[in-house]
Amino acid sequence: MGEKITRRTFLGQTVATTAAATMMPALDAGGAPRPNILFILADDLGYGDLSCYGRPDYRTPALDALAGQGLKFLSAYAAAPLCTPTRCAFATGRYPQRLEVGLREPLKDRVAEIDIGLPADHPTVASRLKAGGYATALVGKWHLGWKPEFGPNQHGYDEFFGILSGASDYFKHGDDLWENLTPVQRVGYLTDLLTERAVGYIRRPHRQPFYLSLHYTAPHAPWEGPEDAAIGHDEHGDGPMTNGGSLGIYASMMKSMDAGIGRVLRALARGGMDRNTLVIFTSDNGGERYSFNWPFSFEKGYLWEGGLRVPAIVRWPGVVPAGRTTDQAAITMDWMATMLAAAGASADSAYPLDGEDLMPVCSGRRAPYDRSLFWRSLDRHAARVGTWKYLKESGKEHLFDVTRDPGEKTDLKGAHPDQFERLKTQFLTWNAGMLPRPA
Repeated sequence: MGEKITRRTFLGQTVATTAAATMMPALDAGGAPRPNILFILADDLGYGDLSCYGRPDYRTPALDALAGQGLKFLSAYAAAPLCTPTRCAFATGRYPQRLEVGLREPLKDRVAEIDIGLPADHPTVASRLKAGGYATALVGKWHLGWKPEFGPNQHGYDEFFGILSGASDYFKHGDDLWENLTPVQRVGYLTDLLTERAVGYIRRPHRQPFYLSLHYTAPHAPWEGPEDAAIGHDEHGDGPMTNGGSLGIYASMMKSMDAGIGRVLRALARGGMDRNTLVIFTSDNGGERYSFNWPFSFEKGYLWEGGLRVPAIVRWPGVVPAGRTTDQAAITMDWMATMLAAAGASADSAYPLDGEDLMPVCSGRRAPYDRSLFWRSLDRHAARVGTWKYLKESGKEHLFDVTRDPGEKTDLKGAHPDQFERLKTQFLTWNAGMLPRPA
């Protein structure tokens, strides 16, 4: 039974709608309101690390609620099992193997790799939305180059607050916390600092629709919860990438991020913008040491499902029906294509997208359909075509049916040689169109 509407609630909704009307985005050429867009990216979040995806030892109420208000993907993939290539894929809407920076697994040496980054002239999701009339901001992690010409401000973001590298101590921040092109010092837990900046951005008056990309560094190492300022990690000993952590600390990090996302979503609601904002949440790759990846095998860094399968949630009230799940295969590049289509913006014809607009599936106007998706790392490669997956790992080739066998335990290469050869051939054809692996 639906909520009972009384005169009081009707009048309250009318007042709220009138107040929100002053902040409504512009209309597209057809007269339909263009949505604000909020894209939230977690870092190293495993497929099962939200309670709505099965995490048993803590709760993520804000993201669980978001899933209940929208569509939850069961077969969403990262474009790569590591940070930089996946972020390259998201920024460009194209396979990361099309760009040199996308071959880095990941960018990590600020001295040796200082001249490598996302080319300043390459269109991005932000530059195309900005050209389409959107205000744009990135809050959080970039990881696509350190030089100014490689940074967010050069790639369509009006504003940037966050880190350029792959990780930062959650309390010390090192010398890698930036406000646009200026290094800044801030006191506080990094997850909270990013949340506060995102909330402040949403609360501002906006004369045009906005695109806010919120890229948390959580739950990436160093494993530090909000209560762990006294740990005092030494970057040359048990540094940001190597401290031991614990399941309890990981839970604390996740609860902090989930609470922050709840604050961001409430800011949308209080501003009367939640019904006209497309919200997308996902992760940049599979989880690591403390992630719950069941029923998948392996973790971040691998092309098995545990390194690639990620949670993904899409909410857009009135467009995306609430409380549904989908088996539609999706990949990182699709989010750029989907957001551009929702905004009435277009890709640059000189840089055709590899991603696809998923809004027809999200809205229920199109049934899920088969995809051909490809991955390649320095010493591994894989392809998923329909329900079949081809995988080459440690010199050994495999064939799995990932719908019947999501844990990739039963190799069907011998039982289905035709399928094996078909997928292998498709991978080789795709690979021939990409940049070669670094020597």
